[in-house]
Amino acid sequence: MPYINTKDQRIHSYFHQTVTATGRISSTEPNLQNIPTRQDVGKKIRKAFKPSKGCIFLDADYSQIELRVLAHISEDEHMIEAFINDEDIHKQAASKVLNIPIGEVTSEQRSSAKAVNFGIVYGISDFGLAGQLGISKKEAKSYIDQYLEKYSEIKKFMDDIVEDAKEKGYVETLFHRRRYIPELKSSNYMVRQFGARAAMNTPIQGTAADIMKIAMIDVWKRLNDANLQSKLVLQVHDELLIDTKIEEKDQVAEILKTSMENAMKLKVPLKVELSEANNWYEAK
Repeated sequence: MPYINTKDQRIHSYFHQTVTATGRISSTEPNLQNIPTRQDVGKKIRKAFKPSKGCIFLDADYSQIELRVLAHISEDEHMIEAFINDEDIHKQAASKVLNIPIGEVTSEQRSSAKAVNFGIVYGISDFGLAGQLGISKKEAKSYIDQYLEKYSEIKKFMDDIVEDAKEKGYVETLFHRRRYIPELKSSNYMVRQFGARAAMNTPIQGTAADIMKIAMIDVWKRLNDANLQSKLVLQVHDELLIDTKIEEKDQVAEILKTSMENAMKLKVPLKVELSEANNWYEAK
């Protein structure tokens, strides 16, 4: 296996800060951010990833960070209210779009709302949503229209950011990191559509990536300052994995939670879910 380091018999990936357009960290040789998670066969590969002797894995995952960033940037009152009250954001969306009480939302209705919630962040089309949910294009268009009517500030944000990007030629994250989008001036309709989706998504995904980098720096610094032996071994977009000495477990858990949840003050709380495991498969 060419990736195994001969000194410590472990795999070391390369992590890059300047490859992705949105600013997310990427991984190569091997790509450890691309270990399958959806199918059970792929998930079992994660059983091969084990902590050092005398250690466990502590896994910390941001809960719905991109939607929280969207709530902050768009200032949509419904979305902000749901996150502040710790409500189920997907149930709330289903309730509002379908005009039914939140307690009556079925798991299928919640799944449809979840697809729209996350799809909105990526500028989902009625065609894309129809394929995802197995419904007609007309039904998908109606769902998206209803959603944007109820979450009107999100619609305003999406319209404004595209217009702004056309004018300036770029969009920015909340930390003023720029992405230039020349595609918006293309004569090709499909290329312009790609540019519009990039304009909507970059401030959200890019800000989430910035927040995670700030959190990682703080976690690393606090582990060092406390002279702990636990080490940050992997980042997968919204998730951090720490090779944690068993006797340091409580201290590391506190560092992870407070560093990640306080990396940036948004109008809604950042929330982190922690789990411990004897291998990566068991995490979460």
